[in-house]
Amino acid sequence: MKKIAIAGASGYLGKYTVKELLNRNIPTLAIVRNPKKLQDLSGAASLQVIQAEVTKPESLSGILKGIDVLISTVGITRQQDGLSYMDVDFQANLNLLQEAQRAGVKKFIYVSAIGGSKYRNLKIFEAKEGFVDELKRSGIEYSILRPNGFFSDMEDFLKMAKKGKIFLFGDGYQKLNPIHGADLAEVVVDAIDSPKKEIVVGGPELLSQNEIAAIALKLHQKPVKITHLPNWLRRATIGFMRTFTSPKVYGPIEFFLTLMAENQIAPQYGRHRLQDFFKERMSH
Repeated sequence: MKKIAIAGASGYLGKYTVKELLNRNIPTLAIVRNPKKLQDLSGAASLQVIQAEVTKPESLSGILKGIDVLISTVGITRQQDGLSYMDVDFQANLNLLQEAQRAGVKKFIYVSAIGGSKYRNLKIFEAKEGFVDELKRSGIEYSILRPNGFFSDMEDFLKMAKKGKIFLFGDGYQKLNPIHGADLAEVVVDAIDSPKKEIVVGGPELLSQNEIAAIALKLHQKPVKITHLPNWLRRATIGFMRTFTSPKVYGPIEFFLTLMAENQIAPQYGRHRLQDFFKERMSH
């Protein structure tokens, strides 16, 4: 049986992926900065947890010996700890790739995002797609996953709905099918034996932004009040943020405002529904 290593194992998608690997009884090495974040899984017989910092290549030395496939869910949406997108999404993944090559790892599975090659002008994608270029040139077998937005990215709708009003740029008819972490984890693990080089995937429900807003408002028992802001204001906001703030501030804003301006439709997969996710978040 193949032995799998996963970097970013304590993150949102990483943890779901570890659980999916364990559900399939696949021997798993979880690479984490803080092992305490995987304490609830540490009793599993097929799981080995190792502490390392992917931004520091010396901490990775030798840890991938005997590993067949490396999965990386390493990436940041909001920059923190003084680290940039290039530090994490690009360089940390490059550190992993170079260590994988030294160790003779046969395949590298990397989780990017939908539309990455189209939106290279965005700070987040500049880093992610820069790494994709390196991975494709490396000669190692690879699969690149391009999921649509995560359910967790939709929580801004829920936060606005709590206040009784949701603001959207444009007419709100742009459609998307975000995906739950547990559903995406199944696709990640399936990629271990998949010959596909690029895998685009979204959740089972195709929803317009207006429909997502209405779901959030109704769950908060609020009237469906949606204010549609003109698109020029969205473009002006991105331009202002790029001019007067740092990439740390404007990176996630330009990412969401750019992607939400167009349809983001991916092949549908999974069983988790956004309304159920919203209900779960409201109960916490």
